[in-house]
Amino acid sequence: MSGDRDPLVIGRVVGDVLDNFTRTIPLMVTYSGKDVKNGCELKPSAVINQPRVEIGGDDLRTFYTLVMVDPDAPSPSDPGLREYLHWLVTDIPETTEASFGKEIVSYESPKPTVGIHRFVFVLFRQHVKQNVCAPGWRQNFSCKDFAELYNLGSPVAAVYFNCQRKTGSSASRRPVKK
Repeated sequence: MSGDRDPLVIGRVVGDVLDNFTRTIPLMVTYSGKDVKNGCELKPSAVINQPRVEIGGDDLRTFYTLVMVDPDAPSPSDPGLREYLHWLVTDIPETTEASFGKEIVSYESPKPTVGIHRFVFVLFRQHVKQNVCAPGWRQNFSCKDFAELYNLGSPVAAVYFNCQRKTGSSASRRPVKK
């Protein structure tokens, strides 16, 4: 896909979170039966529960690391906590799903408070199974630094969705009687 039409480039995921990379493996993320497509909008109520994450391929001897981050925390106009880590799973065998891996940091559902946030799933191919330590905190995580620390190289797949805080009640209000 040419860089100028790549939804990860258009959505500034490439640049804010990742460098350019070549997708080499299918990654499917599903919340309650709804597939995550780059740039789609999901409501906070739809992402409360951990998604199903499936990895394509055909070699059970190949393992992957999945990272989910919010590069827009606490707000898109002032992302001082970029990247906020929402989930980290390692040792996921190819052809399976994240539930077959080792959860290092438990899933935390997105709860954006201001503006439209991007939530990014990044998949790295592991060269070997290795012990990965949970970071001391979730804020200011860096996918690039993490990949360098654990010799993961460039991502092999990524997908993101947008999410924003639910606004006020949509129900009509009755006028106050005087």
